[in-house]
Amino acid sequence: MNTAGHPEATARRGLELTPFRGLRYDPDRVGSLAAVTSPPYDVVVRPDGLHQLQDSDPHNIVRLILPQADTPDARNEQAAKTLRRWLSEGVLTTDREPGLYVYEQQDGEGMIQRGVIGALRVSDPSEGLVLPHEDVMPHVVADRAALMRATSANLEPLLLTYRGNGTTADTSSVIERTIEGPPLLATTTEDGFSHRLWSITDPADLTRIQSDLTRRQALIADGHHRWATYRRLRAEHGSPSPWDYGLVLLVDTARYPLRVRAIHRLLHTLPVPDAVTALDGHFRVRRLEVPLAEALEALADAACAGNAFLLAGDGSFHLVDRPDPRLLARTVPADRPTAWRTLDATVLHATLLAHVWHIPEDDPTRIAYIHDTAATVRKAERDGGTAVLMHPVREDVVRDLARQGVTMPRKSTSFGPKPASGLVLRALDA
Repeated sequence: MNTAGHPEATARRGLELTPFRGLRYDPDRVGSLAAVTSPPYDVVVRPDGLHQLQDSDPHNIVRLILPQADTPDARNEQAAKTLRRWLSEGVLTTDREPGLYVYEQQDGEGMIQRGVIGALRVSDPSEGLVLPHEDVMPHVVADRAALMRATSANLEPLLLTYRGNGTTADTSSVIERTIEGPPLLATTTEDGFSHRLWSITDPADLTRIQSDLTRRQALIADGHHRWATYRRLRAEHGSPSPWDYGLVLLVDTARYPLRVRAIHRLLHTLPVPDAVTALDGHFRVRRLEVPLAEALEALADAACAGNAFLLAGDGSFHLVDRPDPRLLARTVPADRPTAWRTLDATVLHATLLAHVWHIPEDDPTRIAYIHDTAATVRKAERDGGTAVLMHPVREDVVRDLARQGVTMPRKSTSFGPKPASGLVLRALDA
Protein backbone atom coordinates (compact mmCIF):
# COMPACT_ATOMS: atom_id res chain seq x y z
CA MET A 1 0.00 0.00 0.00
CA ASN A 2 2.99 2.37 0.24
CA THR A 3 2.68 4.46 -2.91
CA ALA A 4 5.15 7.15 -1.84
CA GLY A 5 7.32 7.95 -4.81
CA HIS A 6 5.14 5.98 -7.26
CA PRO A 7 4.84 8.01 -10.51
CA GLU A 8 1.09 7.37 -10.79
CA ALA A 9 0.48 8.89 -7.35
CA THR A 10 1.33 12.39 -8.56
CA ALA A 11 -1.37 12.28 -11.25
CA ARG A 12 -4.16 12.57 -8.66
CA ARG A 13 -5.46 15.84 -7.30
CA GLY A 14 -6.09 16.65 -3.67
CA LEU A 15 -4.31 15.67 -0.48
CA GLU A 16 -2.43 12.42 -1.07
CA LEU A 17 -1.63 10.68 2.20
CA THR A 18 0.30 7.45 1.95
CA PRO A 19 1.21 4.72 4.46
CA PHE A 20 4.80 4.32 5.62
CA ARG A 21 6.81 2.04 7.89
CA GLY A 22 6.99 4.01 11.09
CA LEU A 23 10.21 4.27 13.04
CA ARG A 24 9.43 3.99 16.77
CA TYR A 25 11.18 3.58 20.11
CA ASP A 26 11.34 0.08 21.53
CA PRO A 27 9.78 0.59 24.99
CA ASP A 28 12.02 -2.15 26.40
CA ARG A 29 15.16 -0.21 25.42
CA VAL A 30 14.31 3.18 26.96
CA GLY A 31 13.45 4.35 30.45
CA SER A 32 9.94 5.37 29.45
CA LEU A 33 8.24 6.60 26.31
CA ALA A 34 7.38 9.87 28.04
CA ALA A 35 11.05 10.45 28.87
CA VAL A 36 12.16 10.21 25.23
CA THR A 37 9.54 12.61 23.81
CA SER A 38 9.92 16.33 23.29
CA PRO A 39 7.87 19.30 22.14
CA PRO A 40 8.56 20.27 18.50
CA TYR A 41 12.05 21.69 17.94
CA ASP A 42 10.87 25.32 17.78
CA VAL A 43 8.85 25.09 21.00
CA VAL A 44 11.72 23.87 23.19
CA VAL A 45 12.81 26.78 25.38
CA ARG A 46 16.58 26.98 25.07
CA PRO A 47 18.82 26.41 26.88
CA ASP A 48 16.89 25.41 30.02
CA GLY A 49 14.27 23.19 28.38
CA LEU A 50 16.86 21.64 26.09
CA HIS A 51 19.08 20.61 29.00
CA GLN A 52 16.10 19.25 30.93
CA LEU A 53 15.09 17.05 27.99
CA GLN A 54 18.64 15.83 27.41
CA ASP A 55 18.90 14.88 31.07
CA SER A 56 15.53 13.12 31.16
CA ASP A 57 16.79 10.14 29.13
CA PRO A 58 19.97 9.50 27.07
CA HIS A 59 17.74 8.62 24.12
CA ASN A 60 15.46 11.67 24.20
CA ILE A 61 14.43 12.71 20.68
CA VAL A 62 15.79 16.22 21.32
CA ARG A 63 19.24 14.76 20.59
CA LEU A 64 18.06 14.28 17.00
CA ILE A 65 15.88 17.36 16.45
CA LEU A 66 18.19 19.79 18.31
CA PRO A 67 21.68 18.22 18.31
CA GLN A 68 24.33 20.17 20.19
CA ALA A 69 27.83 20.80 18.80
CA ASP A 70 30.12 23.71 17.97
CA THR A 71 29.19 24.09 14.28
CA PRO A 72 26.09 23.42 12.17
CA ASP A 73 27.87 20.68 10.21
CA ALA A 74 29.02 19.02 13.42
CA ARG A 75 25.51 19.19 14.88
CA ASN A 76 23.95 17.54 11.83
CA GLU A 77 26.62 14.85 11.64
CA GLN A 78 26.12 14.15 15.32
CA ALA A 79 22.37 13.71 14.78
CA ALA A 80 23.02 11.34 11.87
CA LYS A 81 25.49 9.26 13.92
CA THR A 82 23.09 9.17 16.87
CA LEU A 83 20.23 7.99 14.65
CA ARG A 84 22.40 5.26 13.07
CA ARG A 85 23.55 4.12 16.51
CA TRP A 86 20.05 3.94 17.92
CA LEU A 87 18.95 1.92 14.89
CA SER A 88 21.86 -0.51 15.19
CA GLU A 89 21.27 -0.91 18.93
CA GLY A 90 17.55 -1.50 18.45
CA VAL A 91 16.55 1.59 20.42
CA LEU A 92 14.55 2.61 17.35
CA THR A 93 12.86 -0.10 15.30
CA THR A 94 10.93 -0.02 12.02
CA ASP A 95 7.37 -1.31 11.93
CA ARG A 96 7.03 -4.41 9.74
CA GLU A 97 4.05 -3.23 7.73
CA PRO A 98 3.37 0.18 6.14
CA GLY A 99 0.44 1.98 7.70
CA LEU A 100 -1.15 5.24 8.67
CA TYR A 101 -1.18 6.10 12.37
CA VAL A 102 -4.04 7.38 14.49
CA TYR A 103 -2.71 9.77 17.11
CA GLU A 104 -4.66 10.92 20.16
CA GLN A 105 -3.80 13.60 22.69
CA GLN A 106 -5.86 14.29 25.80
CA ASP A 107 -5.29 16.72 28.63
CA GLY A 108 -6.53 16.55 32.21
CA GLU A 109 -9.44 18.89 31.48
CA GLY A 110 -11.23 16.65 28.98
CA MET A 111 -9.82 18.14 25.77
CA ILE A 112 -9.28 15.42 23.14
CA GLN A 113 -7.57 15.77 19.79
CA ARG A 114 -7.33 12.95 17.28
CA GLY A 115 -5.81 12.85 13.81
CA VAL A 116 -3.99 10.65 11.36
CA ILE A 117 -0.23 10.60 10.72
CA GLY A 118 1.06 9.70 7.27
CA ALA A 119 3.39 10.69 4.44
CA LEU A 120 1.75 13.54 2.51
CA ARG A 121 2.66 14.36 -1.08
CA VAL A 122 4.51 17.67 -1.08
CA SER A 123 2.72 20.22 -3.25
CA ASP A 124 3.45 23.69 -4.56
CA PRO A 125 1.52 26.74 -3.33
CA SER A 126 0.03 27.14 -6.81
CA GLU A 127 -1.86 23.87 -6.34
CA GLY A 128 -3.81 25.35 -3.43
CA LEU A 129 -3.79 22.08 -1.49
CA VAL A 130 -1.64 22.94 1.54
CA LEU A 131 -2.14 26.54 2.61
CA PRO A 132 0.55 28.38 4.56
CA HIS A 133 -0.52 31.32 6.68
CA GLU A 134 2.87 32.61 7.84
CA ASP A 135 6.12 33.71 6.24
CA VAL A 136 9.27 31.72 6.98
CA MET A 137 12.83 32.66 7.87
CA PRO A 138 15.33 31.41 5.25
CA HIS A 139 18.04 30.56 7.78
CA VAL A 140 15.65 28.28 9.69
CA VAL A 141 14.64 26.46 6.49
CA ALA A 142 18.31 26.01 5.61
CA ASP A 143 19.01 24.63 9.10
CA ARG A 144 16.12 22.11 8.97
CA ALA A 145 17.06 21.08 5.42
CA ALA A 146 20.65 20.36 6.44
CA LEU A 147 19.43 18.24 9.36
CA MET A 148 17.01 16.23 7.17
CA ARG A 149 19.71 15.68 4.55
CA ALA A 150 22.14 14.41 7.17
CA THR A 151 19.67 12.06 8.85
CA SER A 152 17.64 11.15 5.73
CA ALA A 153 14.57 11.20 7.95
CA ASN A 154 11.46 13.16 8.86
CA LEU A 155 12.04 13.37 12.61
CA GLU A 156 8.74 14.97 13.67
CA PRO A 157 5.36 15.48 12.00
CA LEU A 158 3.93 18.82 10.92
CA LEU A 159 0.47 19.72 12.19
CA LEU A 160 -2.06 20.31 9.39
CA THR A 161 -5.78 20.92 9.71
CA TYR A 162 -8.69 20.37 7.34
CA ARG A 163 -12.47 20.59 7.55
CA GLY A 164 -14.30 17.26 7.25
CA ASN A 165 -18.01 16.85 6.61
CA GLY A 166 -18.89 14.43 9.41
CA THR A 167 -20.09 11.54 7.22
CA THR A 168 -19.75 7.89 8.22
CA ALA A 169 -17.43 7.30 5.27
CA ASP A 170 -14.81 9.93 6.09
CA THR A 171 -11.48 9.75 7.87
CA SER A 172 -12.94 10.52 11.30
CA SER A 173 -15.13 7.42 11.13
CA VAL A 174 -12.07 5.23 10.56
CA ILE A 175 -10.31 6.97 13.43
CA GLU A 176 -13.21 6.40 15.83
CA ARG A 177 -13.38 2.71 14.95
CA THR A 178 -9.60 2.28 15.22
CA ILE A 179 -9.37 3.65 18.76
CA GLU A 180 -11.70 0.91 19.99
CA GLY A 181 -8.74 -1.48 19.69
CA PRO A 182 -5.56 -1.62 21.78
CA PRO A 183 -3.00 1.11 20.99
CA LEU A 184 0.58 0.52 19.87
CA LEU A 185 1.71 2.80 22.67
CA ALA A 186 0.29 4.91 25.47
CA THR A 187 2.14 7.36 27.68
CA THR A 188 1.59 10.54 29.69
CA THR A 189 4.08 13.38 29.50
CA GLU A 190 5.07 15.88 32.20
CA ASP A 191 2.64 18.49 30.89
CA GLY A 192 -0.26 16.19 31.82
CA PHE A 193 -1.12 15.19 28.26
CA SER A 194 -1.77 11.53 27.54
CA HIS A 195 -0.68 10.23 24.13
CA ARG A 196 -1.89 7.11 22.31
CA LEU A 197 -0.96 5.75 18.89
CA TRP A 198 -2.62 3.10 16.71
CA SER A 199 -1.65 1.70 13.32
CA ILE A 200 -4.06 1.41 10.36
CA THR A 201 -3.00 -1.28 7.88
CA ASP A 202 -6.32 -2.66 6.63
CA PRO A 203 -6.50 -1.94 2.86
CA ALA A 204 -10.17 -0.95 2.98
CA ASP A 205 -9.58 1.57 5.78
CA LEU A 206 -6.53 2.99 4.04
CA THR A 207 -8.48 3.43 0.82
CA ARG A 208 -11.36 5.10 2.68
CA ILE A 209 -9.02 7.63 4.29
CA GLN A 210 -7.11 8.32 1.09
CA SER A 211 -10.31 8.77 -0.92
CA ASP A 212 -11.72 11.19 1.67
CA LEU A 213 -8.56 13.31 1.82
CA THR A 214 -8.29 13.73 -1.95
CA ARG A 215 -11.30 16.04 -1.57
CA ARG A 216 -9.72 18.13 1.19
CA GLN A 217 -7.59 21.25 1.47
CA ALA A 218 -5.21 21.62 4.43
CA LEU A 219 -4.01 24.59 6.45
CA ILE A 220 -0.55 24.49 7.99
CA ALA A 221 -1.25 24.91 11.70
CA ASP A 222 2.31 24.26 12.86
CA GLY A 223 5.41 23.55 10.79
CA HIS A 224 5.76 26.23 8.11
CA HIS A 225 9.55 25.96 8.13
CA ARG A 226 9.47 22.17 7.88
CA TRP A 227 6.95 22.30 5.01
CA ALA A 228 9.22 24.77 3.21
CA THR A 229 12.06 22.35 3.93
CA TYR A 230 10.09 19.46 2.41
CA ARG A 231 9.56 21.54 -0.73
CA ARG A 232 13.25 22.44 -0.97
CA LEU A 233 14.42 18.85 -0.54
CA ARG A 234 11.88 17.53 -3.03
CA ALA A 235 13.24 19.97 -5.62
CA GLU A 236 16.82 18.94 -4.83
CA HIS A 237 16.20 15.20 -5.22
CA GLY A 238 13.84 15.29 -8.19
CA SER A 239 10.81 13.07 -8.73
CA PRO A 240 9.93 10.37 -8.18
CA SER A 241 11.69 9.84 -4.87
CA PRO A 242 10.82 9.36 -1.19
CA TRP A 243 11.42 13.12 -0.80
CA ASP A 244 8.16 13.71 -2.72
CA TYR A 245 6.43 13.05 0.61
CA GLY A 246 6.74 14.49 4.12
CA LEU A 247 5.56 13.40 7.56
CA VAL A 248 2.39 15.15 8.76
CA LEU A 249 -0.42 14.89 11.30
CA LEU A 250 -3.80 15.78 9.78
CA VAL A 251 -6.56 16.87 12.17
CA ASP A 252 -10.19 17.49 11.20
CA THR A 253 -10.99 20.70 13.08
CA ALA A 254 -14.69 20.32 12.33
CA ARG A 255 -14.49 17.37 14.71
CA TYR A 256 -11.54 18.36 16.91
CA PRO A 257 -11.06 22.16 17.08
CA LEU A 258 -7.52 23.28 17.84
CA ARG A 259 -6.54 25.90 20.36
CA VAL A 260 -4.91 29.02 18.98
CA ARG A 261 -2.32 30.76 21.14
CA ALA A 262 0.11 33.58 20.53
CA ILE A 263 3.86 33.34 20.00
CA HIS A 264 5.72 35.97 21.99
CA ARG A 265 8.88 37.92 21.19
CA LEU A 266 11.98 38.38 23.32
CA LEU A 267 14.08 41.40 22.35
CA HIS A 268 17.53 40.53 23.65
CA THR A 269 19.28 43.89 23.38
CA LEU A 270 16.44 46.28 24.19
CA PRO A 271 15.84 47.04 27.91
CA VAL A 272 12.25 47.78 28.89
CA PRO A 273 12.88 51.46 29.81
CA ASP A 274 14.33 52.09 26.35
CA ALA A 275 11.46 50.26 24.68
CA VAL A 276 8.88 52.29 26.57
CA THR A 277 10.64 55.62 25.96
CA ALA A 278 10.71 54.97 22.21
CA LEU A 279 6.92 54.56 22.22
CA ASP A 280 6.27 58.06 23.53
CA GLY A 281 3.94 59.91 21.19
CA HIS A 282 3.28 56.79 19.10
CA PHE A 283 1.30 54.50 21.44
CA ARG A 284 -0.45 54.77 24.78
CA VAL A 285 1.54 53.00 27.52
CA ARG A 286 0.14 52.10 30.96
CA ARG A 287 2.16 50.48 33.73
CA LEU A 288 0.43 47.50 35.42
CA GLU A 289 1.56 46.33 38.86
CA VAL A 290 -0.42 43.08 38.74
CA PRO A 291 0.31 39.35 38.36
CA LEU A 292 0.82 37.87 34.90
CA ALA A 293 -2.69 36.40 34.68
CA GLU A 294 -4.31 39.80 35.35
CA ALA A 295 -1.97 41.52 32.93
CA LEU A 296 -2.99 39.07 30.20
CA GLU A 297 -6.64 39.78 30.94
CA ALA A 298 -5.97 43.49 30.50
CA LEU A 299 -4.23 42.70 27.20
CA ALA A 300 -7.25 40.70 26.02
CA ASP A 301 -9.60 43.56 26.89
CA ALA A 302 -7.43 46.09 25.07
CA ALA A 303 -7.11 43.81 22.02
CA CYS A 304 -10.89 43.91 21.59
CA ALA A 305 -10.60 47.61 20.76
CA GLY A 306 -7.51 47.53 18.53
CA ASN A 307 -3.82 46.67 18.43
CA ALA A 308 -2.39 45.94 21.86
CA PHE A 309 0.79 44.45 23.32
CA LEU A 310 2.17 43.73 26.77
CA LEU A 311 5.80 44.53 27.57
CA ALA A 312 7.64 42.85 30.44
CA GLY A 313 11.16 42.37 31.76
CA ASP A 314 11.58 44.98 34.49
CA GLY A 315 9.43 43.35 37.16
CA SER A 316 6.16 44.91 36.02
CA PHE A 317 3.98 44.99 32.91
CA HIS A 318 3.38 47.78 30.42
CA LEU A 319 0.18 47.70 28.37
CA VAL A 320 0.76 49.22 24.93
CA ASP A 321 -2.27 50.17 22.82
CA ARG A 322 -3.94 52.96 20.81
CA PRO A 323 -1.29 53.39 18.08
CA ASP A 324 -1.14 56.74 16.29
CA PRO A 325 -3.14 56.23 13.06
CA ARG A 326 -0.69 58.46 11.17
CA LEU A 327 2.19 56.20 12.20
CA LEU A 328 0.32 53.13 11.00
CA ALA A 329 -0.48 54.83 7.70
CA ARG A 330 3.24 55.51 7.15
CA THR A 331 4.55 52.11 8.17
CA VAL A 332 1.99 49.39 7.39
CA PRO A 333 1.89 48.33 3.71
CA ALA A 334 -1.38 49.40 2.10
CA ASP A 335 -1.47 46.69 -0.60
CA ARG A 336 -2.88 43.96 1.66
CA PRO A 337 -6.38 43.17 2.95
CA THR A 338 -7.64 45.10 5.95
CA ALA A 339 -7.62 41.91 8.04
CA TRP A 340 -3.86 41.64 7.45
CA ARG A 341 -3.07 45.34 7.98
CA THR A 342 -4.81 45.34 11.36
CA LEU A 343 -3.16 42.21 12.76
CA ASP A 344 -1.15 42.76 15.93
CA ALA A 345 1.74 40.85 14.36
CA THR A 346 1.66 43.12 11.31
CA VAL A 347 1.80 46.26 13.46
CA LEU A 348 4.51 44.71 15.63
CA HIS A 349 6.76 43.83 12.70
CA ALA A 350 6.02 46.69 10.30
CA THR A 351 5.73 49.48 12.86
CA LEU A 352 7.32 48.63 16.20
CA LEU A 353 10.25 46.45 15.17
CA ALA A 354 11.10 48.14 11.88
CA HIS A 355 10.42 51.82 12.63
CA VAL A 356 10.24 52.38 16.39
CA TRP A 357 12.73 49.93 17.87
CA HIS A 358 14.84 49.24 14.74
CA ILE A 359 15.22 45.51 15.38
CA PRO A 360 15.56 43.11 12.40
CA GLU A 361 12.88 40.42 12.68
CA ASP A 362 15.19 37.65 11.40
CA ASP A 363 18.30 38.37 13.49
CA PRO A 364 18.48 35.65 16.19
CA THR A 365 21.00 37.74 18.15
CA ARG A 366 18.38 40.48 18.55
CA ILE A 367 15.05 38.65 18.71
CA ALA A 368 13.72 35.25 19.78
CA TYR A 369 10.28 33.71 19.29
CA ILE A 370 8.97 31.85 22.35
CA HIS A 371 5.66 30.02 22.83
CA ASP A 372 5.62 29.85 26.63
CA THR A 373 4.34 33.10 28.16
CA ALA A 374 5.88 32.77 31.63
CA ALA A 375 9.20 31.59 30.17
CA THR A 376 9.35 34.66 27.92
CA VAL A 377 8.87 36.96 30.92
CA ARG A 378 11.45 35.08 33.01
CA LYS A 379 14.08 35.22 30.27
CA ALA A 380 13.50 38.93 29.73
CA GLU A 381 13.87 39.65 33.46
CA ARG A 382 16.98 37.48 33.72
CA ASP A 383 18.70 38.83 30.60
CA GLY A 384 17.66 42.48 30.82
CA GLY A 385 15.69 42.42 27.57
CA THR A 386 12.08 43.13 26.69
CA ALA A 387 9.35 40.52 26.40
CA VAL A 388 6.60 41.46 23.95
CA LEU A 389 3.52 39.41 24.82
CA MET A 390 0.90 38.96 22.12
CA HIS A 391 -2.84 38.23 22.09
CA PRO A 392 -3.82 35.22 19.92
CA VAL A 393 -5.46 35.55 16.50
CA ARG A 394 -8.78 33.82 15.81
CA GLU A 395 -8.57 30.69 13.64
CA ASP A 396 -11.17 31.97 11.18
CA VAL A 397 -9.01 35.03 10.46
CA VAL A 398 -6.01 32.79 9.83
CA ARG A 399 -7.91 30.49 7.49
CA ASP A 400 -9.57 33.33 5.55
CA LEU A 401 -6.25 35.05 4.90
CA ALA A 402 -4.63 31.76 3.87
CA ARG A 403 -7.40 31.09 1.36
CA GLN A 404 -6.74 34.52 -0.15
CA GLY A 405 -3.09 33.59 -0.53
CA VAL A 406 -2.04 36.18 2.06
CA THR A 407 0.63 35.11 4.54
CA MET A 408 0.80 36.57 8.02
CA PRO A 409 4.04 37.80 9.58
CA ARG A 410 6.25 34.95 10.74
CA LYS A 411 5.44 33.30 14.05
CA SER A 412 2.00 34.93 14.27
CA THR A 413 0.15 31.98 15.76
CA SER A 414 0.63 28.84 17.80
CA PHE A 415 -1.95 26.13 17.09
CA GLY A 416 -2.18 23.28 19.52
CA PRO A 417 -1.95 20.93 21.07
CA LYS A 418 1.10 20.12 18.98
CA PRO A 419 2.11 16.51 18.34
CA ALA A 420 4.81 15.24 20.65
CA SER A 421 8.07 14.55 18.86
CA GLY A 422 9.47 11.04 19.29
CA LEU A 423 6.37 8.89 19.00
CA VAL A 424 6.77 8.01 15.32
CA LEU A 425 9.46 9.01 12.80
CA ARG A 426 9.79 8.39 9.06
CA ALA A 427 13.06 7.15 7.58
CA LEU A 428 13.42 8.13 3.93
CA ASP A 429 15.22 4.89 3.08
CA ALA A 430 12.72 2.56 4.80
